[in-house]
Amino acid sequence: MPELLERALGAYLGFAIGDALGATVEFMRPREIALQYGVHRSITGGGWLKLAQGQVTDDTTMSLALGDALLLGGHPALARYAQGDDTLIRGIGDAYVRWFKAKPVDCGNTCRRGILRYLRDGSLEGTYNPGDGGNGALMRNLPAVLATLGDDAAFERLSMAQAHLTHHHPLSDAATLGMGRLLGLLLGGAGHRACQQWAAQWVADNPDFRFTPYRGYATAYVVDTVQTVLHYLTLHEDFEDALVATVNQGDDADTTGALVGMLAGARCGASKLPKRWLRRMQPDIVQAISDQTGGLLALAAAT
Repeated sequence: MPELLERALGAYLGFAIGDALGATVEFMRPREIALQYGVHRSITGGGWLKLAQGQVTDDTTMSLALGDALLLGGHPALARYAQGDDTLIRGIGDAYVRWFKAKPVDCGNTCRRGILRYLRDGSLEGTYNPGDGGNGALMRNLPAVLATLGDDAAFERLSMAQAHLTHHHPLSDAATLGMGRLLGLLLGGAGHRACQQWAAQWVADNPDFRFTPYRGYATAYVVDTVQTVLHYLTLHEDFEDALVATVNQGDDADTTGALVGMLAGARCGASKLPKRWLRRMQPDIVQAISDQTGGLLALAAAT
């Protein structure tokens, strides 16, 4: 299905673009960004992580780790998981451990704590923790959406299982499922107006995430993240306008940028992503995303 592949590639490549663009201004405040860059709109690397041009952060590399685990398990593992076999989820946990041991450029505290717990005792989730309300489970869930597209029950099971390996908090759960369902809607061809209508209904059902009036917080707290993402996604129809506005809000700009890039990229498709940004991305990341996207869609089609 060429149109679905176009939108899925737009989502995954848009995610990486947003990650790379936002990483430069992560942890800066809007006033600091304005003083240093005017309007930040170039993929240059740098930032507090001192990244190379086009280099991505844990958002993209951890998503790729999840996607690799899903493709390694394949359709048989997904089918067995639906029957209660946890081999697939252990494979995901093992992939997160490999990712962590490879010394990624960054790793959030909650992700680190959850991975170390899994490594220590093999448990697939911890107990509820009020400190688990960060955006780390949400940020990496794109491959789970692609691998289960068209099967909402499978999407919910897989999303919650991969999330609970590191995060166990009702707001994290709600955000992971909500943004995953919005991505599914956009992959199905929904446009800007439908996106606005969905967001309005979803925040009516999940009032913790209400984003009007926008409070201007873009931290890693999952409520702040989702409010920022929905505010700029529904305000701007154009991919570049939405992404530039998002990352110039600063704070956790690599993650808010990645999520807006994912959703706006699904809305417009890969062919409409800004070419100057794509050319600045590291080729190995673009190739890995392209390969993984087709494989994950094939997995969904076989389910």
